Amino acid sequence: MLNKVPLSIYIHLPWCIHKCPYCDFNSHEVNQVHFDDEKKHYVHALIKQIKSSNDDRPIKSVFFGGGTPSLFNPHYIQEIIDALKSQFNFETNCEINLEANPGTIDYKHFEGFAKAGVNRVSLGIQSFNDDHLKKLERIHDGQTAYQTAQDATKIFNRVNLDLMFGLPHQTHKELMNDLERALSLKTQHLSYYNLTIEPNTLFYKYPPKLPEDDLIFEFQSSIHQILKGGGFNHYETSAYAKTDEQCLHNLNYWQFGDYLGFGAGAHGKLTKSNMVFRYSCYKNPKQYINESEKNNFFIEEKKLSRNDLIFEFMMNALRLNDGFKKKLFFDRTNIELQEIEDELNIAQEKGHIEVTNDKIKPTLQGQNYLNDLLQIFLKDH
Repeated sequence: MLNKVPLSIYIHLPWCIHKCPYCDFNSHEVNQVHFDDEKKHYVHALIKQIKSSNDDRPIKSVFFGGGTPSLFNPHYIQEIIDALKSQFNFETNCEINLEANPGTIDYKHFEGFAKAGVNRVSLGIQSFNDDHLKKLERIHDGQTAYQTAQDATKIFNRVNLDLMFGLPHQTHKELMNDLERALSLKTQHLSYYNLTIEPNTLFYKYPPKLPEDDLIFEFQSSIHQILKGGGFNHYETSAYAKTDEQCLHNLNYWQFGDYLGFGAGAHGKLTKSNMVFRYSCYKNPKQYINESEKNNFFIEEKKLSRNDLIFEFMMNALRLNDGFKKKLFFDRTNIELQEIEDELNIAQEKGHIEVTNDKIKPTLQGQNYLNDLLQIFLKDH
């Protein structure tokens, strides 16, 4: 089983200029006085963790996430990639992603990241509308976002734009303007997220007025229709891609592949001896750095139970609109599909999934009510 599971790497760089009010990720606002020293010590700890890891499987993708990875100068990204390549075997066409935010990057930085080995960038645009960007407390304006995306497309063949809909007081016309500007940049991939209010965020404490459900549904329908007309395939809940331009790193998550997580708060999933384990690193950057001096990186490690495996597999694989091949379920969980036949029958009876000879996929209803579909597979331990 182990040799069948592909392996990716996630690198977490947890600092931002400003913490957005909707963000529940492990990110921390920069202290400008100490940030140069923090970056240096943090990269040292990252490389120490990388050097302590070992796996013979070829690496199919690397993803620098955050936080705002583009706050790190290209020479730091180069150091990290060099350390990874000295420790692991990379596939020939390994995808190396880096998240970047407008207002933290320029053309010269893009050139430096490309030289370091980055071959795909994901830009946190969110919107091209200045009023919405202010409400989201982004540090850039619409023109900066557009210019940054233009710069990225001149250097990288593969560029993703992160956009959001269902914003406070957003109108359908404003949504269409965002879509028009995004399509004019001619990127190969768009991630379009519905703004949701998450616990432990400023928006949760002070909720903004969001569009009604009927308008959200109208937004979703327009996004799907316009992007489909622009040659994009809606291949995952929030992801649209041109032919053969899907994000390989995220596909590995959704197909329940393995991944190594490096950095503060990073998570990993590893398959060993037909068992699946998860681990998480110390979340606070200072604690992560301090614990790294003792070669101690993980705050939690656990083996997934049978019920965990079933639910987590479905939670990922059913995000894919084309579903998954039946064989994949056993290959990733070591559980026979017949063991969840009752759950599959319930999901099918509710009209949430379609089952063929070799594949299981969510119906349009299942895509729209994904949480209801997943509840069917959620069992007590």
